[in-house]
Amino acid sequence: MNVPTFFHIARALRLGLLLFLLTASSTVWAQVSSADSVIPDRPNPPRLVNDFVGVLSGSERNQLEQKLRAYNDSTSTQITIVIVRTTEPYPIGDFAFQVGRKWGVGQKGKNNGLVLAWATQTRKVFIATGYGLEGAIPDAIAKRIISNTIAPAFKQEQYFEGLDRATTEIIQRARGEYKDDTDQSTDGGGVGFILLIFILIIVFFIISRRNRGGGNSGNRGGGFFPPVFFPTSTYSGWGGSGGGGWSGGGGSDFGGFGGGSFGGGGAGGDY
Repeated sequence: MNVPTFFHIARALRLGLLLFLLTASSTVWAQVSSADSVIPDRPNPPRLVNDFVGVLSGSERNQLEQKLRAYNDSTSTQITIVIVRTTEPYPIGDFAFQVGRKWGVGQKGKNNGLVLAWATQTRKVFIATGYGLEGAIPDAIAKRIISNTIAPAFKQEQYFEGLDRATTEIIQRARGEYKDDTDQSTDGGGVGFILLIFILIIVFFIISRRNRGGGNSGNRGGGFFPPVFFPTSTYSGWGGSGGGGWSGGGGSDFGGFGGGSFGGGGAGGDY
């Protein structure tokens, strides 16, 4: 191979590589731009219920909005509902986190925001929690709310009812007022354990009395009475009284968002 031919081939390779990089960059940029366009802009004026599909009626949106605004006014915790047709190319979980961050859902310094995202076309739902709510609504509870509350209602096309019950449960759990059948059964186990301890105490007491009453040899009457340890506390579910529901209402001026710190807590599901 002569020298001119070698340089011609090298130049062609460089040009080909340059064209490939430019094409790949433009494709990636187009994908990123397309993905960014999926995340809706922060609503103006700010709203907590954002139905971009039109699934809910006007009165249903207003009921949910007033409910969530009243909760925001009393606790500063912001629960935001976002309904879209699809979240592609994002998985719905990434979409929910991006909405929480882009909109700044929650209060500054508290990061007590929650995004309930619903994609109607793909029939997927996701609950994303800000750092400040991960303790009250852990991933397992978010998954349970979707599976046990939202999905059954959505399968019956009772969309408002599903969202209404889910947000009520979220509010109750965040306040420590929610108790379900699992919690109650756990409480029953705790009571049974305490009764078992008392029965054992009585049995040991009877044995000890009998040992003291038999024989006349020295200090034998001390008997055997093993130490009994009482549990200092019992698991009581979520505490408080169950089924308190949401009470409140009336209009309020929602001041907007100010948080947005979402670390990946939450869970999703379909129906």
